[in-house]
Amino acid sequence: MRYLPLTDADRRDMLAVIGVGSIDDLFRDVPKAARLDGPVDMPRHCGEMEVERQLGAMAASNLSAAEAPCFLGAGVYRHHVPAAVDHLIQRGEFLTAYTPYQPEVSQGTLQYLFEFQTQVTLITGMEVANASMYDGSTGCAEAVMMATRLTRRTKVILSGGLHPHYRDVVNTMTQFLNTEVECADPDWRGDEDLASRIDGETACVVVQYPGFFGHLRDVSALAEACHDAKALLIVVVTEIISLGALRSPGEMGADIVAAEGQALGNALNFGGPTVGLLATRQKYIRQMPGRLVGETTDVDGARGYVLTLSTREQHIRREKATSNICTNSGLCSLAFTIHLTQLGEDGFTGLAALNHAHALALAERLDGVDGAEVVNDTFFNEFTVRLSKPATVVVDALAGKGILGGVPASRLYPGRDELENLLLMAVTETNSEAEMDILIGGLKEVL
Repeated sequence: MRYLPLTDADRRDMLAVIGVGSIDDLFRDVPKAARLDGPVDMPRHCGEMEVERQLGAMAASNLSAAEAPCFLGAGVYRHHVPAAVDHLIQRGEFLTAYTPYQPEVSQGTLQYLFEFQTQVTLITGMEVANASMYDGSTGCAEAVMMATRLTRRTKVILSGGLHPHYRDVVNTMTQFLNTEVECADPDWRGDEDLASRIDGETACVVVQYPGFFGHLRDVSALAEACHDAKALLIVVVTEIISLGALRSPGEMGADIVAAEGQALGNALNFGGPTVGLLATRQKYIRQMPGRLVGETTDVDGARGYVLTLSTREQHIRREKATSNICTNSGLCSLAFTIHLTQLGEDGFTGLAALNHAHALALAERLDGVDGAEVVNDTFFNEFTVRLSKPATVVVDALAGKGILGGVPASRLYPGRDELENLLLMAVTETNSEAEMDILIGGLKEVL
């Protein structure tokens, strides 16, 4: 009864007060064609224990990444999250801190967001970062809109190595902004030429690093080509651990970096929530979306933290806002900060090196499997494998053996026949030699 507290008499009294005869009358303005003609085909209500049993049985039908050899990637990655992270995010100074608008009662929140921003600038090689976005894909779209405001141009070029979901979010968020989005073909070979697409109308070029298919490329020359045309280069990073081993986007000339921070402090969680990162150059700070926390001193001279910049429609007139995203992924960004703080610089670079070493080990072993060929010359911890059978068939067969073998490219690019046999495989520090043995054995059987 705790979930259904109202009696029939309670409902009659409420309907009488508002002057309608039945609950159905509340929906009379909804067109009849849009209304169901009967109850939804779901089980009727039952007790709490019965509900728990039913939901538990449904959940048991999933093959969890924690229960099987897992080589899934394509934008979210399985990494070990230290137990201390979940413990520390529940400390009182974080749980009880108020929203950042009143700094006198929200120093816990403001301080960790300040630390978060500092960490993001350090690993991306940029000068300033905001207090997080919803996720990497919305961060990418916000970066694109930021670039069109800065350049006062409308043409956007998206690399064929950009995650398809990020491409879709960019298209969705720019469709009413008089923006021309040009999408390159899927770059599974890693040899696309984006510089030749740039012209005097180009606002920005968006490239992923490492690419969706795992390829690594130095984007310094592309940055120069953008700047020669007075366009901006946006670099997207979906696997943030890679920045512990690779040259930072800032070193290569990126103007804006949008990234997904899930790999630090946040488990897969069957798809979310995650945390978006956005960093840029100091000179572009006024067009940066979201909010920025700064350090100051109080009336007694003690260090404190405040919202320094908040150009969202929640705070200022809508037409002057740089974004309509009205929050940051607070808990996820806190987990990110705690995990990266625990790792430190040496731990972060060591974790990246371990990821790359594990990926190299698996790639070498895959070359000995008939019907499997790694197509990448370069990669960090994720690469593309060309199979002798459709990747969806292989993945389903491996799942039947209790192995999460990877993500078929065709799942994210439906209808592209040339991608049918391509499988994306990610290898992290969580993958043991024993799990690689199981995967190789399963592939040999399936292929």
